[in-house]
Amino acid sequence: MSFKRKGIMLVIASPSGAGKTSITRSLLKNDDNLTMSVSLTTRPMRKGEVDGKDYHFRSIDEFNKMKDAGELLEWAKVHDNYYATPKAQVDEMIKNGQDVIFDIDYQGTQQLYEKCRADMVSVFILPPSITELHERLKGRALDSDEVISRRLKNAKIEIEHWPEYDFVLINEDLDKAISDVRHILESARLARIRQTSLSAFAKELQNQIDEL
Repeated sequence: MSFKRKGIMLVIASPSGAGKTSITRSLLKNDDNLTMSVSLTTRPMRKGEVDGKDYHFRSIDEFNKMKDAGELLEWAKVHDNYYATPKAQVDEMIKNGQDVIFDIDYQGTQQLYEKCRADMVSVFILPPSITELHERLKGRALDSDEVISRRLKNAKIEIEHWPEYDFVLINEDLDKAISDVRHILESARLARIRQTSLSAFAKELQNQIDEL
């Protein structure tokens, strides 16, 4: 029979180039019960972006009002712009059994831990080596040497926080890494704490014994 359950907040984090985006895209493509958390940002909208799909674009004043009212699960300032997760949309999805993927760094993860640890599962993706990470960043042909250098420096800081995550994977083989994260998600869905109808079901089994 089918059991009701709470949704999962699945945090997938990694240094830039370690495979987080590829893993996330594969999970979203092959799992109808997964959705991506849409972040709020104060940066200007770029050409081709859609409000509510790519980001929730808000002014700094709007951001501050939401922060002060406790309407944000987490927030951080990155390159003079603010990024945040609106609380209401996530609460509604989790309540309805929808699983939500978060693309946030260790700062955002720490804030989520403080507010909703029981609903979270976190995974940190490590590259097999820094040489491989450097080659992946260069192979994307998206960034200048200066930007790649900055990303590698940031990677040193991000890797320092690996012990704070529930699971840590080394992405040496992308297909295996995707499979491993999928298994983590499936296991989290079966956790007793998220099975909201189990108590009533167990009680009903006891009642049936009494009626024999």
